Amino acid sequence: MPLIVVIDDDAGIRLLVSQVLKKDGLQVMVAEDGAKGLALVREHKPDLVVSDVQMPLMDGFEVLDQMRNDPALAATAVILLTSLQDRSYVRLGMTTGADDYLTKPFAPQELREAVSAQLSKRGTAAAARAEVLDKAVRLALDEQRHKIGALYETRMVKALSEQWPDSSAPARNEGFASATVLYAEMRDYGLWTQALSSQELGEIVRLLYSSVGDTVYLFGAYSMEFVGDGMLCVFVNTADTDSVNHGLRAVRAALGLANATRRIDAYTQKNFAGRGLPTFSLGVALHSGPVAFASLHGLINRTGQSTPVGDTVAAALTLFQGEPRLNWPVAASVQTVRLVAGAVRTGRRTLVQISGRSQPLDMLEIVARA
Repeated sequence: MPLIVVIDDDAGIRLLVSQVLKKDGLQVMVAEDGAKGLALVREHKPDLVVSDVQMPLMDGFEVLDQMRNDPALAATAVILLTSLQDRSYVRLGMTTGADDYLTKPFAPQELREAVSAQLSKRGTAAAARAEVLDKAVRLALDEQRHKIGALYETRMVKALSEQWPDSSAPARNEGFASATVLYAEMRDYGLWTQALSSQELGEIVRLLYSSVGDTVYLFGAYSMEFVGDGMLCVFVNTADTDSVNHGLRAVRAALGLANATRRIDAYTQKNFAGRGLPTFSLGVALHSGPVAFASLHGLINRTGQSTPVGDTVAAALTLFQGEPRLNWPVAASVQTVRLVAGAVRTGRRTLVQISGRSQPLDMLEIVARA
């Protein structure tokens, strides 16, 4: 039975969360402040932590930081609860280690969905690692001419790489009638290439890809690949992500990415002061519709891999090249917004004409979760 530690200084919230989760057959332990909650987490090693942000003695971000810097707790899933008006602090928490967050007041079903998604994700990853290691042992016994140590290392690398969506992309042609495509690109890339050396720019890109990759993986991206100075991700509904539809997971990932740039911008301001660099920012485009995967079998170094194709993908890739040019952090088509109706707050709205398309795309600015 999964164990969940709930940390909140509000007795009513603690009671609500614990009753909802216990009713679903989960084991729950509670604490009224961050210090006591962290002590429970260290002692009992729970499967999931649900923590308030604003608490006495030690707030939720401090609890999260302590956990992520403890090897024994670093992989533990964390959902943050907040009633803060400034959502940027919460999104900052997401990009520095939280797996999800809920805004008070939240509905019991929203809590159930968030908890179920995290527990399902952890269970699936653990099962996949166990299966890979089991195959490694059997292969070592069958092939005695190989050293067991070498085989174990090879299979361990495979187990780790299979956690990333791009490594598990379908090896055959297949399609999805409904999927959400996320494309994130670095703004003002040309200015950065002129102001920084190749080595310096490489460090910025590494930080960017690390932040983007970690965030989209947490939200269950089905595939992920680099395209020029951006990253293309596809979200679909699969057996381990049915509790939250692909559109909502893609939007949550996009909001996290839009604010992950703060950490990178702080890094550039500190290390490259005086270079006249623009503020580091990302443009994130979202579009939903049918997506097909074309097999790349037969191409050099592409055996068993595939790439997403189709109008939905092409629209997301070229959105920020359309007219008018959008400078929104997160821009979503009306097709995507329909999938998350009531779950997000939107801002500006406009029609964007993209070269090669007969009809413009109806786009909305995603501001935050509702």
